[in-house]
Formats: sequence, structure tokens, C-alpha cells
Amino acid sequence: MKPLCEVIQAIKDVPGVIGFLGEKGQQPAPIRKSEINKILGKVDEMNELGEMPETPFYLGEPVKVMDGPFNGFSGIIDEVMPDKKKLKVIVKIFGRNTPVELNYLQVEKE
Repeated sequence: MKPLCEVIQAIKDVPGVIGFLGEKGQQPAPIRKSEINKILGKVDEMNELGEMPETPFYLGEPVKVMDGPFNGFSGIIDEVMPDKKKLKVIVKIFGRNTPVELNYLQVEKE
């Protein structure tokens, strides 16, 4: 494994990268785990922070997916898992009902 200083120098040698990563002459700053999770479509901040939604979710309730790979899809709650702070939502993908497990923060009530 290369030392950090060699990696930073290799990054600096690529044209246009420093402007993208940060100020010229400064070391690039690492991103937070929560930012990585958002990029990857994983919103587990709620589990880390122990937050609860303002209103509870109920079986059969219509919801809209607001985050992740199914963003924009609507569905019906099929299962509520309060211990995991997750829901199983049935969304229609290509004309088929598909169960999707989502975090409370990834949906909003319709």
C-alpha cells in the first residue's frame, strides 16, 4: 500500500483534478460516511442517530419513495419493521409488484 503522500502527489499530477477536489495547494478533505451512504443510496443516518419519524407508518398506507434507486416510485406499505426502522413497500416495476425494503427516511406519505 502506498503512503498517503504518494497518493496525494499522484492525484495532484492529474490535470484538472485539484480544482475538482478542492483549493489549489490544499490537501483534499475526506467526505463523511453519511455523504458516502447518500451517494450509494443508503440512508442509515436514522439508525445511527436513533431518530423516529414524526408520524408512524401503517400497513396498506400509500407512500412515495424519495431517495435511493427507486426514487419517484409510489407503493403500498406491506410490512413495518419498527425495530429496524424499515418498511417493506410493494412498488410496481415493469408492471409487476415488487417488494422493496426501505428506511423510514427514504419514503414520505402520499
